[in-house]
Amino acid sequence: MKHIVWIAVMALVLGACSKEEQPAPAAQEAAVVEEASAPEAPAEAAPEEAADEEIEVVEESAAEEDSEEEPIVLAVADTNVAPNREWKFKEGEHYTRLVPAQTTFGGADKIEVSESFMYSCPHCRTLDPYLNRWQADKDPGIRFVRIPAPWNQAGVLHAQIYYTQSILGQNGTLENPEAFHMAVFSEFHDRGNRLTSKDAIERLFARFGVSSEDFNKTWSSFEVNTRMRKGGDLIRRYGITSVPVIVVNGKYRTSAAQAGGYDELIELIDELTVREGIR
Repeated sequence: MKHIVWIAVMALVLGACSKEEQPAPAAQEAAVVEEASAPEAPAEAAPEEAADEEIEVVEESAAEEDSEEEPIVLAVADTNVAPNREWKFKEGEHYTRLVPAQTTFGGADKIEVSESFMYSCPHCRTLDPYLNRWQADKDPGIRFVRIPAPWNQAGVLHAQIYYTQSILGQNGTLENPEAFHMAVFSEFHDRGNRLTSKDAIERLFARFGVSSEDFNKTWSSFEVNTRMRKGGDLIRRYGITSVPVIVVNGKYRTSAAQAGGYDELIELIDELTVREGIR
């Protein structure tokens, strides 16, 4: 009982944005993004100018069964002593084990750490610098991915923004995807630009040197649509009901509130990836 009360207190202190309710983005903006009660089906296309860019609704496929893979041994893992070490964090207290284990966004060649987030969530913005510092020094055997939660019309549109910038960054069209990622947070929370129309989104990409042709070609591409469907499927399979939430290798789900703080969350991520690396 004490543990449940402690989790509730930490949730209030550290904060999380649930799919039912989202805090206002800034003091000067009284309106709140309306969240869907449950993301059981992909949301409709975005309003206003984005209405003509409908997102294809495709039924999610079943998760692939876990294959027999060779263990991934991280460079930082000492396989001689790590199995016998006393772990700092405890299952059921600091993280939840997903049973059965779920698939990941990427392949099984690396241990995957995913962050479920929303651009409309201020706590996701707060967590970003911690994850960026962690990424800079992470083991090469670890893959980090972000999975936007498509819980309402704005969330679907913002997920489309994220996957568009991700692809444009990979092919070199967008020179600084991380700067763009942070700019989306800034537009929403600091400037009151909710980015709920295709025209507003295209103007933001143009500020980062992306031509109208490159933007439109990628925005409505099969690859963006495929990533959106896959991300939405994983959000459901992981049982995500609030953001930001971290999932390690499709097996362990946690958050800053559950871990005990943002610094503790980073420690927990490292511990769980080490455990995965020596399994």
